[in-house]
Amino acid sequence: MISLPSQSLLQKYDVPAPRYTSYPTVPYWDHSTLSEDAWKQQVAQTFLDEQGEISLYMHLPFCESLCTFCACNKRITKNHEVEDPYIQTLLKEWQLYLDILPAKPVIREIHLGGGTPTFFSPANLWKLIHGITSTSIIADHHAFSIEAHPNNTTEAHLQALSGVGFNRISVGVQDFDPVVQQAINRIQTFEKTKEVIYRASKLGYSSINVDLVYGLPHQTVHSVEATIGKITALMPDRIAYYSYAHVPWKSKVQRRYTDADLPGAAEKLEMYQRGKELLLASGYVAIGMDHFALPGDPLLEATEQGKLNRNFMGYTTTNSKLIVGLGASAISDGWGAFAQNEKTVEAYEALVQSGKLPLINGHLLSEDDLVIRRYVLDLMCRHQTQLSHPTSDPTFIPNAKERLQPMVQDGLVEIDGNTITITNTGKSFIRNICATLDARLHAAQSETNVFSKAI
Repeated sequence: MISLPSQSLLQKYDVPAPRYTSYPTVPYWDHSTLSEDAWKQQVAQTFLDEQGEISLYMHLPFCESLCTFCACNKRITKNHEVEDPYIQTLLKEWQLYLDILPAKPVIREIHLGGGTPTFFSPANLWKLIHGITSTSIIADHHAFSIEAHPNNTTEAHLQALSGVGFNRISVGVQDFDPVVQQAINRIQTFEKTKEVIYRASKLGYSSINVDLVYGLPHQTVHSVEATIGKITALMPDRIAYYSYAHVPWKSKVQRRYTDADLPGAAEKLEMYQRGKELLLASGYVAIGMDHFALPGDPLLEATEQGKLNRNFMGYTTTNSKLIVGLGASAISDGWGAFAQNEKTVEAYEALVQSGKLPLINGHLLSEDDLVIRRYVLDLMCRHQTQLSHPTSDPTFIPNAKERLQPMVQDGLVEIDGNTITITNTGKSFIRNICATLDARLHAAQSETNVFSKAI
């Protein structure tokens, strides 16, 4: 029998909390700690520590139309003349990193995100990836993936990417209900989505993911049920079931929605429960806080083997400690430091073309940050951590345990000495549990809106 958390628990813990794709989270980075020279040193050192293995994230921000639910960095245009200059800039930025690295890199993972990566022509995507891989070594058992909008993704796109090693695809759906699609300006049919999934499978893509979202404007429990019913009929390898992040202070286009347009808290919680129930009943296994995978999927195998990892791209099977982000607004992770690129296309291109790394924000992790980062990763990926490494603050562990006590009483976690274990019920509240260990979050005590709600 499927066990789901009670409505009272969902309501109690449906509060703003970070998604923990990093620690510290971006709002609490101390930008004064990271210079360009320090970042270069961190990249080179982590490269050596990882025996030359890296992962790449490339941000392709262009979209032909605006999906109003999206809070990602994007540029809306129908002018495809922007493609070639942007590709050339990405390749030049890559060369700047090659100049830092002491040897030819071994690429474990590439992820193309956006924006709409398939805004770019198949020829330009091939040119980009070939320009990267021709200067590198492709790792055995590599994972190359792309975020695909069915309306823009052709068989030629899939063939071109397959030809340069791509083997994973993530298809954005959100919801098939016409009223919801009209509200978020994301009109796509089930038939078009099915076509892209089938073509990718036929071309040998070994992992197909579908993104669904609950809590969208005008969405109902019925539309969630109908959408999940259609998607589970296709049986993609993975399904990500995300909570709509309503952050109008960050994404101004979301101000088009009023509270009356969005599902109430109780209905959104019901969507979460019903969606999870349907996915589990269809044979998917829950992973982390918002992913589901079929038995035999590498993400589930990594979970079962204790090898699941989480980074700015979400849950992943790879454990790269050096992730180089290329493109406007892209974030890089050198394990001991984070760095983010200029967000506007023009500023990004100008810096790269002048021969400079296009950094705008960054954070050099302290020893305390590194300790807490490991705690958070353990909880997010393995549902357990041991508070065995002290921080410079002797009150950190006692304070964390005190903040966890209400969750112990609610049956979300168990504490045995310094071992924190998340229960089956607690797995739905991972964001809340991790927040109890977030020293920078509690030190800031921000009263302004920073994060979306946890459920």
